[in-house]
Amino acid sequence: MTKITIRPATPADVETILSFIKGLAAFEREPEAVKTTVDDLLRDGFGEHRKFEALIAELDRQPVGFALFFPTYSTWEGHPGIHLEDIFVVEQARGQGVGRKLMAALAAIAVARGSARLELSVLHWNPAREFYHHLGMWHLGEWLPYRLSGEALRTLAAEADTL
Repeated sequence: MTKITIRPATPADVETILSFIKGLAAFEREPEAVKTTVDDLLRDGFGEHRKFEALIAELDRQPVGFALFFPTYSTWEGHPGIHLEDIFVVEQARGQGVGRKLMAALAAIAVARGSARLELSVLHWNPAREFYHHLGMWHLGEWLPYRLSGEALRTLAAEADTL
């Protein structure tokens, strides 16, 4: 019988986390898009000013997936939330309940922290959408994601007065 374990990531997991990030990028058809380094993950996930947290999923003590998340805040709810940036399970471990265990662990963290929401974004073609619906999540059809990055971000920032 296989045993699924979910645990908080440690600094010793950063190479594994990076490999999962690259696996997710390949799945999302963007294998060359990952710029993140082990040093970035160490600094931002385990440094003095932590920007994210991560969970590691193990199947029979072997890492097979992860979830990377960070806090948000809902002005309407007046409570914090959690944004799930990435969740990934290696192909050979899919269909064994690993993703559900990761999501349950995230839900437990959200509830324990008084969070009003657990949110994520998913590509429209990703078959995991059905999984999320099955968990009780719903698509925010009226909300459209926007992003400002790269040169456009730097150009707009140049217009700001000094903070």
